[in-house]
Amino acid sequence: MAEQPRLLEGLDPEQREAVIAPRGPVCVLAGAGTGKTRTITHRIAYLVQRGLVAPQQVLAVTFTARAAGEMRTRLRALGAAGVQAQTFHAASFRQLRYFWPRVHDTQVWPLTDNKFRLVMQAAGKVGLPTEKESVRDLAGEIEWSKASLIGPEQYGAAAAKAGRDAPAPPEQISKVFAAYEKLKNSAQVLDFDDLLLHTAAILEEHPEVAEEFRTRYRSFVVDEYQDVNPLQQRVLDAWLGNRDDLTVVGDANQTIYSFAGAAPKWLVGFPRRFPEATVVRLERDYRSTPQVVGLANQVIGAARERPAGTRLKLVGQRPDGPRPNFAEFDDEPAEASAIARKIARLAKQGVPLSEMAILFRVNAQSEVYEKALSDAEIPYQVRGGERFFARAEVRQAMVTLRAAASRQEPSGDLPADVREALAEIGLTDEPPAGGAARERWESLIALVELAEELAAAVPEADLARYVVELDVRAESQHPPTVEGVTLASLHAAKGLEWDAVFLVGLVEGTLPIQHADTDAAVEEERRLLYVGVTRAREHLQLSWSLARAEGGRRYRRRSRFIYNLVPDDHPAALPSKVRQREFEAPAKRAAKPRCRVCNTTLAGTMDIKLGRCSDCPSDVDEGLLEQLKAWRSERARQLKVPSYVVFTDATLTAIAEQRPEDEAALVGISGIGASKLRKFGSDVLALIQGDRRS
Repeated sequence: MAEQPRLLEGLDPEQREAVIAPRGPVCVLAGAGTGKTRTITHRIAYLVQRGLVAPQQVLAVTFTARAAGEMRTRLRALGAAGVQAQTFHAASFRQLRYFWPRVHDTQVWPLTDNKFRLVMQAAGKVGLPTEKESVRDLAGEIEWSKASLIGPEQYGAAAAKAGRDAPAPPEQISKVFAAYEKLKNSAQVLDFDDLLLHTAAILEEHPEVAEEFRTRYRSFVVDEYQDVNPLQQRVLDAWLGNRDDLTVVGDANQTIYSFAGAAPKWLVGFPRRFPEATVVRLERDYRSTPQVVGLANQVIGAARERPAGTRLKLVGQRPDGPRPNFAEFDDEPAEASAIARKIARLAKQGVPLSEMAILFRVNAQSEVYEKALSDAEIPYQVRGGERFFARAEVRQAMVTLRAAASRQEPSGDLPADVREALAEIGLTDEPPAGGAARERWESLIALVELAEELAAAVPEADLARYVVELDVRAESQHPPTVEGVTLASLHAAKGLEWDAVFLVGLVEGTLPIQHADTDAAVEEERRLLYVGVTRAREHLQLSWSLARAEGGRRYRRRSRFIYNLVPDDHPAALPSKVRQREFEAPAKRAAKPRCRVCNTTLAGTMDIKLGRCSDCPSDVDEGLLEQLKAWRSERARQLKVPSYVVFTDATLTAIAEQRPEDEAALVGISGIGASKLRKFGSDVLALIQGDRRS
């Protein structure tokens, strides 16, 4: 009981309300940067220390091993060691290993180590392409189906209802799905989705197993609840049974995984499912300056059809900082070079390179920034590459440190002991010039910095204690920071934060992505931008370029999400010629798209694509449209891709209505960017010109 006041110290009123809420259903609507992990870990520790639940009776689940590892670390520090904090899949696999032998009288099947090969074999049986990209797309559809509780026979109808951009005819994907399941079962292996499916089935179909499980676990916590999919919710329901000791935490504004089956409906509907639930809203943002917070509120405030109960408005708690900056450039190399120079300046001002990130919509955008940073001799790391503890030098270092711990007497200076041990495998006082040797050195020095961090937190820690900490981190895939700028996609940046963030490539066709052709898809793209903005603590830059290649034709348009964000007095809002000076580049104000029939401002995705209101009369050239469709079919056949990959029906309709006369007019149609202009522009224009002559 004496520990409880300490657990409540430093909490704001809303966090405290969530922490001390009684056992039972609790819903924490937690905006970005509002301290949700602190809140839920303190809540768990508070319940444990009040004797309301034993640590071993708590199961906390989240979506990444990194987040689960961080949660376990915090709970240990709060005196709640023993709480199970795992991902959905890790928790399910643990339960399967225990219950499967009793239910099936055999050991649990192993996880497949080559799902890609099984999908490829299934695709071959159906007669679909087996190239790497095609197989990856098919695997994605299978994963979405299983996460959505959809079997092979239901795939076609479900995919049509969900508006999936299927990589092949639905009936063929259904056959691939069925063949994949048959191959997998014949090999007696499981995939990751099977871990959840079998866990739910065992608990649902075997009351004695469910009773034993529910005796073991009495209290549940789910982090990032806006990201659960139907399969995960089914598992959670099976865990709970008819109980209600459940705490969920989430933010509908950060729902960015609907393509994988995630949906915020369970978060939004929690108070309806549990009318007696305690609902707490965390809106005090401790991460970002008021200037960054203000821009984030502007971004998400423009969203359409936001559920009323989830409309969180962040309130910045930090001191003022610089205004978010905006810039338009002639081309991507100019944009990348300008950002590299800005990073160098921030580094000279004391911002660590590891506290800066360049975020983009798609991974393919990283190359130009990698080159710019390399040219400027600025180290960087691409998030999503090889994991820290999987690197050869780190594995070697851990073997060396373990051996040193077994033979050395503690010196009382842990960082010095680590340095001495790692010197045996090449750690030097000064970094090598560059290349692989520099990367190896940076990995080793990161281990030294981790030792310094541990020594500061636990002064009596020795090498043996340090090796244990490394093992814990390796298990939870929670690597220390390596000094270097982070390059990452907006999806990969979720859950992370930096002092300085550069959001780049903010142009139509990239953000929102070209294939976001429904209002719901566009709103998810807006939430992606919101996630990007809320990653920044202090410095935030948003930029875009009018051409892809250096000196290329400037046909791009800034993202529609940038409208109304650029302050009127900012250079990027001024209607003058673009200059290639970093973050001083004035740009032509991008006009809001308007209907070419009635001149009304357009809002809907389809209206913008067609260039007219949906209820304004269409002047489509039916003959040209038929020619375009025939041409598309032939090109798709030649390229061995689905027809929509060439152009969607909506884009062809827009072309047949607007009948552009040149490339400039053609790229003015939403959905036609540089790549499609290069591949198909001359063909389309030739068809239009031939139609006019006829």
